[in-house]
Amino acid sequence: MRAYLRNPEVFVTSLAGHLLVAMPQMQDPRFARSVVYLCAHNEDGAMGLVVNKLLEDVTWPALMQQLGIETVAANGDRRIHFGGPVEAGRGFVLHSADYVEDGTLVVNGNVALTATLEILRAIGRGAGPKRSLLALGYAGWGSGQLDSELQANGWLSVAADEEIVFDAGHGDKWQRALGKLGVDLLSLSGESGRA
Repeated sequence: MRAYLRNPEVFVTSLAGHLLVAMPQMQDPRFARSVVYLCAHNEDGAMGLVVNKLLEDVTWPALMQQLGIETVAANGDRRIHFGGPVEAGRGFVLHSADYVEDGTLVVNGNVALTATLEILRAIGRGAGPKRSLLALGYAGWGSGQLDSELQANGWLSVAADEEIVFDAGHGDKWQRALGKLGVDLLSLSGESGRA
């Protein structure tokens, strides 16, 4: 699907529903070795959640208590993700599309995004989506910014893999995402070639 920009000579291919994988030379420490699930990507910009970085200073039980949401004991081991540097105090739930409410953005047939207290209440009582991750903050790019970063070899994109997105193996998600591309880490370069 192509979304045409105001300049008819330029077009953007939407990467919503894909993973962005930071190149090894990523200079921004917030995104070094990051895997980002893109929820939206169009001529106005892009938005996604980092799916492989956890917040160490925020726990699920403490956050739910702060929000006044009761939880079942089975939810106590859930972890909170660093979703990105934008609106770091705002929560987003990336989840399987078996749960949908008003305000849910279904990104593709299997993955959705919801940013309401109601989904947290549903997860708290064990009635929410089958798979989910809660992130504070998000990664955002202005119009054309992500496309420029892709052209400058800051990121690689790969079709999303729900196991990479939702499983608990955070330490190797970056390598697994690169592996989906068949990429050898040693051969990656930040230099773009010219023919």
